[in-house]
Amino acid sequence: MSDMPALFKVDDDGRYLPEKWAYGRWGADMLNGPAICAAAARSLEREHGLEGFVPARFTIDLFKAAKGQPLEVRTEVVRAGRRVHVAAAKVLQGEVEVAEARLVQLRAADTPPGDEWHSEHPFDPPPDSGLDWWHESDHEWSTSMADHQNSGRKSLWIVPLTAVEGEERSPFVQAVTAAESTSLVTNWGSQGIGYINADLTVALDRVPVGDRIGLRAETHLTANGLSVGTATLFDSVGPIGTGMVTAVSNAAAQIDFSGDK
Repeated sequence: MSDMPALFKVDDDGRYLPEKWAYGRWGADMLNGPAICAAAARSLEREHGLEGFVPARFTIDLFKAAKGQPLEVRTEVVRAGRRVHVAAAKVLQGEVEVAEARLVQLRAADTPPGDEWHSEHPFDPPPDSGLDWWHESDHEWSTSMADHQNSGRKSLWIVPLTAVEGEERSPFVQAVTAAESTSLVTNWGSQGIGYINADLTVALDRVPVGDRIGLRAETHLTANGLSVGTATLFDSVGPIGTGMVTAVSNAAAQIDFSGDK
């Protein structure tokens, strides 16, 4: 069993009951993005995960702010093919739908013959000191968020929180939970974060090994109060995939990390 802090407990009806770690900073009674993503990813994997398949793409649309209330996740199979399996999930509070997710699983296969071009993604994480959360930007690696409130390109090296108290860690769910921080490494500027996520897409060619996952910002494009950001995801072996978020300006509730040590 995992002894890591968890985002949720699960009641006898299978509903997700938020723990303190599931709350965000946009509002006092608002759940954070990693929590919503983790609940959807866990339910899709538990109810539709297939042996011999890779969870290649997870996409979630975040329709509405989720409050500090129980979450219910309802799933269904969209397509059950020999090589492609697609399942969908609705995340609800009561009968109010707050998010909708989709998981595409692809059957693992041998690599086609021939030489291929591969993009290069260098990543040099800090030495393992037992700490769970590291940042890099114009400032060298540190655990103080105040050090990294700047306009530099950002990286993150974390041990993601466990989705449900008392459960073994799922590499897939951990990857999705970590990937929600694509917004953090791309949208965080010199005065904090002023964009709120509308979605998250995670694409993986394999699930991570070990308990630590890294993100390095790759693109950040903004216009009309909108942001598109992408990050490469890493484990201790190397790159495992990408995260992408689209976000909308929420400057009236800008999150300022300058006082976070």
